[in-house]
Amino acid sequence: MGQDQTKQQIEKGLQLYQSNQTEKALHVWMKVLEKSADLVGRFRVLGCLVTAHSEMGRYKEMLKFAVVQIDTARELEDADFLLESYLNLARSNEKLCEFHKTVSYCKTCLGLPGTRAGAQLGGQVSLSMGNAFLGLSLFQKALESFEKALRYAHNNDDAMLECRVCCSLGSFYAQVKDYEKALFFPCKAAELVNDYGKGWSLKYRAMSQYHMAVAYRLLGHLGSAMECCEESMKIALQHGDRPLQALCLLCFADIHRSRGDLETAFPRYDSAMSIMTEIGNRLGQVQVLLGVAKCWIARKALDKLSQLKLHCLSESIYRSKGLQRELRAHVVRFHECVEETELYCGLCGESIGERNSRLQALPCSHIFHLRCLQNNGTRSCPNCRRSSMKPGFV
Repeated sequence: MGQDQTKQQIEKGLQLYQSNQTEKALHVWMKVLEKSADLVGRFRVLGCLVTAHSEMGRYKEMLKFAVVQIDTARELEDADFLLESYLNLARSNEKLCEFHKTVSYCKTCLGLPGTRAGAQLGGQVSLSMGNAFLGLSLFQKALESFEKALRYAHNNDDAMLECRVCCSLGSFYAQVKDYEKALFFPCKAAELVNDYGKGWSLKYRAMSQYHMAVAYRLLGHLGSAMECCEESMKIALQHGDRPLQALCLLCFADIHRSRGDLETAFPRYDSAMSIMTEIGNRLGQVQVLLGVAKCWIARKALDKLSQLKLHCLSESIYRSKGLQRELRAHVVRFHECVEETELYCGLCGESIGERNSRLQALPCSHIFHLRCLQNNGTRSCPNCRRSSMKPGFV
């Protein structure tokens, strides 16, 4: 397949893709990849495949094509192509929540010698790096990267990039709990879509509506949150955007939980988890687990042991995300549950039931770690001071 025919087939695939005939577009592009000897054409078609698999949530395939694209860029010995391919590799790892790798590849992009594409792609590199820092809970670095991306957007009149940065800033401020700003930035993104987005993909409108829904829910405006989330979900379903469908399902579940309708929330959390697992969004899976945990805690009939396990789970999640305020709250509630259930060793003070350990019940029915009793050497129960230390039967 020659250069002209390669261009025609790439264009044919793009037309199919834009008319939502995604599988047909992929088939056309894969044929180009198999038959074309034109390296530049192969590079371009690999870029199309990376983008398509990203929007479908097929992140492992996205990564595979990004790696092949880097090899093609090296064959071409062109710095512009190399920059673009490293950016696609960074984005692939960002989608797979491999945030340290994302930062590393973004730094590689920024370290490449001056290229023509640098002015255009520099903002996108900073945005991807900011998203990775946000995933790592490195908030100051995330904000610095988002501000750099925003400057790139303004200096180059790139409204599309500005729209994406505003959505990421919405996520940033939602995490640090400034809910007014968490709403302001997605609203700004929606304004950009209305003003400049006539020829843009509908995904930009869907993205801004989703982030507005999240902010409205956090502010307690549940009706507005539901309207925005429904609009975002409608577009996601039309375009087969699995990642956005998962996020919308999570948002729907959170809205129902906020309304106290837990029975409606649970199946939506299940559906969100199913898609998050399918596409490999580990951070999304954590957010689903947090929502489910909050649902169970909200149930008045929940037994104390289940509450203890849920607080323990929430503590681990918040510790891994570096959210100190939420972590402290769950540590306190975990220890309150431990005291209420008396599920702690009276010798070492550690909780019982949090991890596998050998226990010993005394005739007075108090329970201790076996190692603590063996090391203590006393002849009476440390809790009630009964003199018999004869082991119980359980």
